[in-house]
Amino acid sequence: MSARERVQIGLGARSYDVHIGDGVIDTLGQEARALGAGKCAIITDAHVAPLWAEQVQRVLHEAGLATELIVLPSGEASKSFAQFQRVCEAVLACGLERRDLVIALGGGVVGDLAGFVAGVLKRGVDFIQIPTTLLAQVDSSVGGKTGINAAGGKNLIGLFHQPRLVLADTATLRSLPVRELRSGFAEVLKYGLIDDPALFAWGAAHGAAALAGDAAVLAQAVAASVRAKARIVAADERESGARALLNLGHTFAHALEASAGYDGRLLHGEAVGCGMALAFDFSAQLGFCQETVALEVKAVLAKSGFGVQPAQLAGGPYDPAALLSAMEQDKKNEGGEITLILARGIGEAFVHKRAPRQALAAFLHGAAQS
Repeated sequence: MSARERVQIGLGARSYDVHIGDGVIDTLGQEARALGAGKCAIITDAHVAPLWAEQVQRVLHEAGLATELIVLPSGEASKSFAQFQRVCEAVLACGLERRDLVIALGGGVVGDLAGFVAGVLKRGVDFIQIPTTLLAQVDSSVGGKTGINAAGGKNLIGLFHQPRLVLADTATLRSLPVRELRSGFAEVLKYGLIDDPALFAWGAAHGAAALAGDAAVLAQAVAASVRAKARIVAADERESGARALLNLGHTFAHALEASAGYDGRLLHGEAVGCGMALAFDFSAQLGFCQETVALEVKAVLAKSGFGVQPAQLAGGPYDPAALLSAMEQDKKNEGGEITLILARGIGEAFVHKRAPRQALAAFLHGAAQS
């Protein structure tokens, strides 16, 4: 068993810990008991359930807790009104009370949907995140963002609802294919590009080991990323300021995902990798950063296997007009103007409001043709 690490997300009365390490799932029963639960509704998906649901139920039963297992279809399409309604009805049917727990067992899709369910049922019940993908461990399980997708774009319907605990068991990463590891590693690189050049340099140097499944490197990546996100979330829980920087590359990425149709061909992290490349390219075009910086960022992303132009991604072809339309629906926008997270350099991301629409349209047209 590897060493374990605990990172606190400091939010006053809503503070909670992220436990990182091999085997932390085995502590779930005692942790759930300490929170006063008597019953747990475990929300997972068809891919994760055969791998980890039995262990989760066992440790809960050993602690004297009743469980109900609710299994979603795998994939981004499950973040829908239909699945949200089905899960809500299933949780209510199992008799969950306010002192009981919803447990999100899976990747970002499961965590987002389960957290949203927990946030609205009976005006809010507690939940625990057990992220089983690298992307969920380094990013989506921490910070309390929950929600589902709408026809107009990704994550447009949801709320902030912080978990009571996150158990990032690095043993679950051993079951991931390299494509899923790469998808999560995009978020690791993102933290470095926001405000930590040393972390970006570390990611550039250790990307190959992470994608090869090196357990020690992956544990380091999770811990460093959670510490980075903890710092930003503690300063700006509801994204009224600095937390928006966590969306570096995501405005482009969400547009790419919407255009791809959420059918599994394009993973979120793959879209984020390309989105960060586009953000640095557009920053250079607007004169905010040197072109050499954008080239350096793209070289690191390409070396890790990311497409840096839409034409290099699955799920295309990508229509520039459709991409712009999706970006116009982004949650960060104000006054009908597009807000982007751009950069002046590596580790120097900033919020750029009122992005020039004509320049952005021309940039997307050129990027889509490259």
